[in-house]
Amino acid sequence: MTEKLRQSIEHLLRVVRALAVTLLVCSVALNFSNIIGRYFLARSITWAEEIMLFLMVGCVFFGAATPAWGGRHIRMDVFLRMAPPKVRDALNLLSDAALVVTSIVLVVFALPTLLQFQEFDQRSMAANIPLVIPQAAIPIGLGLMALLGIARIVLGRWRDPADTSSGH
Repeated sequence: MTEKLRQSIEHLLRVVRALAVTLLVCSVALNFSNIIGRYFLARSITWAEEIMLFLMVGCVFFGAATPAWGGRHIRMDVFLRMAPPKVRDALNLLSDAALVVTSIVLVVFALPTLLQFQEFDQRSMAANIPLVIPQAAIPIGLGLMALLGIARIVLGRWRDPADTSSGH
């Protein structure tokens, strides 16, 4: 069962990485197109900045799943490295548990805002797209981090917080 869970997570991470890379490439391509239009054709894309911002937010929040799975998210570990092994293990587990709890709390807080965006059909100013679409990347990304944090705890990966074997 643990091997099946690990394989499922690796597949999910491949999909999430591909999505994050796609969003980043689209943002760069849109920026390049806007530069060409602005400086060579004297016409810029009016909604480009807004869409690039949305694409980058998606890239960041979807991309955050990979370091969460590998235990490479930001943490204060100076004292952790000097601690005895049993204390280090307890603090690593506590760190992963804090990641899960924080991510879940942020998802819970984000959901009412998303529902309001949807209910009022709030749209972006330049591109006129429903704000619920780009804003959904935040709770989805945080939800993925929570899910992967739970999987780290279940699979015992918290014992090695800097695991780089599966992260690229």
